[in-house]
Amino acid sequence: LIFAVMRLTKPTLFTNIPVTCEERDLPGNLFNQLMKDDPSSVKGAETLMLGEMLTLPQNFGNIFLGETFSSYISVHNDSNQVVKDILVKADLQTSSQRLNLSASSAAVAELKPDCCIDDVIHHEVKEIGTHILVCAVSYTTQTGEKMYFRKFFKFQVLKPLDVKTKFYNAETDEVFLEAQIQNITTSPMFMEKVSLEPSMMYNVAELNTVDTAGESESTFGARTYLQPMDTRQYLYCLKPKQEFAEKAGVIKGVTVIGKLDIVWKTNLGERGRLQTSQLQRMAPGYGDVRLSLETIPDTVNLEEPFDITCKITNCSERTMDLVLEMCNTNSIHWCGVSGRQLGKLHPSSSLHLALTLLSSVQGLQSVSGLRLTDTFLKRTYEYDDIAQVCVVSSEVKQS
Repeated sequence: LIFAVMRLTKPTLFTNIPVTCEERDLPGNLFNQLMKDDPSSVKGAETLMLGEMLTLPQNFGNIFLGETFSSYISVHNDSNQVVKDILVKADLQTSSQRLNLSASSAAVAELKPDCCIDDVIHHEVKEIGTHILVCAVSYTTQTGEKMYFRKFFKFQVLKPLDVKTKFYNAETDEVFLEAQIQNITTSPMFMEKVSLEPSMMYNVAELNTVDTAGESESTFGARTYLQPMDTRQYLYCLKPKQEFAEKAGVIKGVTVIGKLDIVWKTNLGERGRLQTSQLQRMAPGYGDVRLSLETIPDTVNLEEPFDITCKITNCSERTMDLVLEMCNTNSIHWCGVSGRQLGKLHPSSSLHLALTLLSSVQGLQSVSGLRLTDTFLKRTYEYDDIAQVCVVSSEVKQS
């Protein structure tokens, strides 16, 4: 028996080498006419190297992570005898596992002379590094002798994309994810889909489109091609679901955000897909008590009172009895009674607080000077640079 293995890949466009010269040269118009008569050249653009014909691959080629490896296996009886009980087995050996890729595990009863057994195997490559295709054939001769032989085909699986992520934690419990995707292959890619599958505690909003005339258009344009070594940034906003947003202690400790799902096509439509592992962020440290601003005006008048709304959340596992103190700064002056009791605040509970203040200095001013004291433990929490507000003269704002 003769054993043959061939990788199945898409064909490529035929490339020729144009040979031309000026008409005043010795060959005259001979070379130009030969290129026009060449069936592989593009009519009207004979000097281009790219032709109109397709050519079969001449080598094994590159295999990238996320693509589907396809191979044609053939066992041919090259003798003049009938062999029996032919069993063909194809395994793929990686650094961590061995996979059986054979379509059928049943043996063929007999194989006549000049006949063959054909099989096509497919496997989605999910590991980087060395892969070995182990093909084994066992059969029985006419004399009853059992025969067995193996062949090994080794190939490397390369990494097609380089993915880097950055997390930004907002004060409103929102998490912004920036994903930088770089094409590290030698050919362009058509980015069919780049999406984020969030964890069970978050909803995700993609920030990679803009509304133009009522239609959603990609920020990368109509043709989402990624050239070799080019990098593209994708941005996503994750918001806690309503049932989890009210539980401060739960969201505080959440580090798992979700995973990226990337689908692309190369050359003549060869499809590849990668899914990252669970992306994890550094959980923000809020301490025992978290103070955040719910509402604040962007611009206010000089020396005129304005209102803000604060949210105070107990992130600890004990009940607190809080007292609010307001300390004036050089530019910010609080209106109201300092040192008032806020009452008891249970774990993972929150309360909203409306406060009034004014600024005596123009420009971009920082809201500072809030102090919360837990009377149970006699511990004081200081909050400065909570937010910024633009202070302008009343004449400027009216104009």
